[in-house]
Amino acid sequence: MKTREDLFAADAARDAAVCGRRLSAPASARPDLAASGAHDPTPTPYFILDELLTPLGLGPGDHLLDVGCGTGRVLAYAADRLRCRATGVELDEGLASVASSWASAHPRLRVVAGSALDTPLAPYTCFYLFNPFDTDVLTRFLDKVEREAARPVALVHMSDNGESFAYLGRTGWEAVREGSFRFLRAPGGADIEVYAHPQHFTVWRFSPASD
Repeated sequence: MKTREDLFAADAARDAAVCGRRLSAPASARPDLAASGAHDPTPTPYFILDELLTPLGLGPGDHLLDVGCGTGRVLAYAADRLRCRATGVELDEGLASVASSWASAHPRLRVVAGSALDTPLAPYTCFYLFNPFDTDVLTRFLDKVEREAARPVALVHMSDNGESFAYLGRTGWEAVREGSFRFLRAPGGADIEVYAHPQHFTVWRFSPASD
């Protein structure tokens, strides 16, 4: 693997091995969804999911919600590498249909077509966001997590550039890890530029107040 194109080709092959198809997505959100605050659908490279999700140690008692799941890359990763249940919620009905078409063969996976703001959050122990919506919708989503979380939860926010401040000053939230991705160190030591600019991430832990 020497180039960005090689990386994406390897990811597509991994998609096919797990899902029977490539998990591509349109280059931009539908105009009507973009107007409501949705961002462009972006599959997360598998090496990033290795870095962000595997260390969480999610097990059979955990339930991961991928917010803005697109065609289901995170769900594919969960089916292949994690032991937890995983649900994807996707506002674009067409993308949700694609994800559901292959995920239905995996008992631990589920896909919901709709808004994360209308999805009950109490069942989940971990949330994954690849910058799925703008700051206003993110703020409303975090408010909903605070209202509905039934236990301490982890939230992984990838590509939160410019959005980190939405978490600041909130009671019960702790940043447990942060960093950025731009390059992949390939076998042999060569750096492959995956993103033109560093993409910041933060792993948060939210602990609801005790009654």
